[in-house]
Amino acid sequence: MSSIQRQSVTAELRSLPLGSTAIAFLDYLVVEAGLSENTILAYGRDLRGFLTYCQAHEIKTLAHLKPRVVQGYVHEQARGPNGENTVKRALVAIRMLLRFAKLTGLIDDDGAGVLETPKTWYRLPVVCSKQQVARLLGAPSPKEPFYHRDRAMLEILYATGVRASELAELCISDVNFDCGYLRCLGKGRKERVIPVGKAAVSAIRDYLVHLRPQLAKPGSGTHLLLSRTGRPLTRIEIWRLVKKYAVRAGMPRNLTVHTLRHCFATHLLSGGADLRSVQEMLGHVDVATTQIYTHVDHERLRKIHKEFHPRP
Repeated sequence: MSSIQRQSVTAELRSLPLGSTAIAFLDYLVVEAGLSENTILAYGRDLRGFLTYCQAHEIKTLAHLKPRVVQGYVHEQARGPNGENTVKRALVAIRMLLRFAKLTGLIDDDGAGVLETPKTWYRLPVVCSKQQVARLLGAPSPKEPFYHRDRAMLEILYATGVRASELAELCISDVNFDCGYLRCLGKGRKERVIPVGKAAVSAIRDYLVHLRPQLAKPGSGTHLLLSRTGRPLTRIEIWRLVKKYAVRAGMPRNLTVHTLRHCFATHLLSGGADLRSVQEMLGHVDVATTQIYTHVDHERLRKIHKEFHPRP
């Protein structure tokens, strides 16, 4: 997270009775747990809401915090406008805070075992056809000043399935042009290596030759994708650029950067890739997370049914 965002969250937490413990917990996540910056920022916001709730109920120490208070907060959030995943993440943040408090001797029992996790709806990801993705990849115009950068950006997203935050952190040295792969740091700062196709490699080479030298400034560093001012592109800027080209290509209105990640996985599986390899390329810890893409590919399901059902 940026220093400004971190300072803002810290200042808001400091004003709450249990805020100092929450700040120490976030520092622990940064130094010891190795969670992504975006996850830590989200946890900080979740804890701000929870500690505000505790303040309203006159709970001044974690020793006075009972499981019914946590359940009351979760139920209140579930009745509000927040989605199921947001509520579930908030409960995870609270559980981790309590475990941290037990670890540091602030409480004797964290009570996490009796906290019920809300069930979430099973949603299939939005996936575009190969023809639609081809239209998106062809949306940047060669006449535009940032054509080479934006073309390389879209090609990398579809070729590797990386997240926007991972792409924003990518450096030139992370791309191996001879072997055709790139290296990125995913959630929890875990490194993974992903093959890159010829189309993406060609787009990256063109960008490095024809545009990046003009964008680079003394303070640009080695980040691959740069803005017009020479700064590394942020994940928000990448998100906006993808939206821009999605609209131009006539793509679904709900298309996001993550949609290209879904397309990457689904199209690999439909082409015959095994689930374990796709899991590794996506950086999923649990293969169950990757299995959702087997339900998205209806053509693959039809082929399986036709091949194995006794009455095709």
